[in-house]
Amino acid sequence: MFFFGIEHEVAFLNNEGKFADFSHTKFTDFSQIIQRLPTYPSDYPQLRVGDAGIKMKRWYIEGFERFADSDEVIDCHVKGIEIRTTIHSNIQGAITELSESFDLLRKVASDFGLSPVLVSFNPYNPAFEPQPPLNNYEIKQLEAYPDEQTANIHMVSYGPDLNISVADFSTEDVIDIGRKLTYYSPYIVPFSYSSPFYNGGLWDGLSVRTFIRTGKRPATLVFVQKEEQLINSTPSLTKIARIPAEVGRIEFKACDSCDDFLIYAALLILLKGLVLDKTLLGRATVPDAALHQLSAKEAFENQSIFENATKVLQAAEVALGNDPDIHYLTPLKVMLANRKTRSHELIEMFHQVSSIEKVISKTYQVNRKDSL
Repeated sequence: MFFFGIEHEVAFLNNEGKFADFSHTKFTDFSQIIQRLPTYPSDYPQLRVGDAGIKMKRWYIEGFERFADSDEVIDCHVKGIEIRTTIHSNIQGAITELSESFDLLRKVASDFGLSPVLVSFNPYNPAFEPQPPLNNYEIKQLEAYPDEQTANIHMVSYGPDLNISVADFSTEDVIDIGRKLTYYSPYIVPFSYSSPFYNGGLWDGLSVRTFIRTGKRPATLVFVQKEEQLINSTPSLTKIARIPAEVGRIEFKACDSCDDFLIYAALLILLKGLVLDKTLLGRATVPDAALHQLSAKEAFENQSIFENATKVLQAAEVALGNDPDIHYLTPLKVMLANRKTRSHELIEMFHQVSSIEKVISKTYQVNRKDSL
């Protein structure tokens, strides 16, 4: 029995057509949207609320929390709004819920002059530097958690967590899958590429997010129950589950964001196929940064990336056998056949209009319900 969930980060343009990030957007700009969105009591305890109480709903503000010289939260630099689905026993359920939550978010955000745009890396601010500078308490907090020290990357990159878990898998099985997905990540992520913009212009590649992020932050994160099950690595492969529903969860974190949610369906069924597959033997505890950077620059135009992506897709398809969801793989096959990604489309649009804002304002145009 497989279970699926999706966490999807949404970036916005404001009513002046400017990219709404931490440089000129306040916590209250986003919190007024969250306040208007509904709460579903039946979502809990499978959705984590967290200590600060920011994650009370299916939607919450992604950002960098600021503290006084104590554990008191006094502000939050904002990045965007994350949508998370509840746990589903089938992919269709997760995609349908994500689509409905996104449509509701878009509707409420429009009342406040904000519109969602597809962005996987901040197209204007290449790095995040907290202002005012961190105090002593905040510095000590970051030093205690190595992965938190990459907040400068987290705050400028947007992407999904594609969550998959399997009933009755042992901790060893789950960690092995995590290491497998980490190894094959450079060949999986090109199917999602959507970050060709950097520092106000075109980047020399297809996924600046992958180029900068992967290696410093995890490709895959596996949630375990006990301290002794953790594997010491930087970036982390394993993490202690914070609620019982997280135990055994595998989060694939390396993909860019997608504005066609059927690509998430395709990636989830691909991950399911890789869980079932017994032929691919590569394993890695930490992501291969150089290989991810090659993938980010060239994607399927690189012959080695293309051949290995083909091998991964074929292995997953064989392992899935007669799975009723196997048809979700079709868009990935089309991308491979054409050796094109979403980034290629965005680059082409940019050449036509010479404006990042105009390009990203045309994203999320597909009515996903029509395509489900």
